[in-house]
Amino acid sequence: MKRLNRFIEKNISGKKVLGLFILTNVVYTFMLTVTIPKTMEFSNGMKLLDMMPTGYDLNYVNELFSLLGENGRLTYLYNQIPVDMIYPLLFGFSYCLLLGYFLKKLNKLNSPYSFLCLLPIVAGIADYLENIGIITMLKNYPKLKETTVYATTIFSVIKSISTSIFFIALIAVLIALGIKVLNRKTI
Repeated sequence: MKRLNRFIEKNISGKKVLGLFILTNVVYTFMLTVTIPKTMEFSNGMKLLDMMPTGYDLNYVNELFSLLGENGRLTYLYNQIPVDMIYPLLFGFSYCLLLGYFLKKLNKLNSPYSFLCLLPIVAGIADYLENIGIITMLKNYPKLKETTVYATTIFSVIKSISTSIFFIALIAVLIALGIKVLNRKTI
């Protein structure tokens, strides 16, 4: 944990955190507005596996991949997934540093709260493992293995849970920071 805190301390200048935050969200916006819609054009309204926070099963994957057809599966594999191989790294570092930045403002960076900075890193790692599973399934379709689907859905769920807990923690930290600032102004 000391190594993580040193990394955060070295990299939480306001400009660096803001720049990473903007870059991360530009990539995310690109996925939401370009690569995901482009892939979903083939899905007949079914959600892509990346967009299913509660997971999926073998039947869902088979139905989705069948609806996508060869062109949709290739679009998923060669348009959506490459961008989604950049995003988890950006998300992990950007949001780790963002939370570290606000914890530092609260004088809580060197406390047990710094463990919260690991949540976006866990989400990023789970996202990579999810992507590897999706790539494997796309390349092996129609010969899907239930174990691959099951492992990939577990990583999807871990990604969504760790991301949700992170954003709850971030909101709580921002509220605490807002209260601190307001209390300083009233004194």
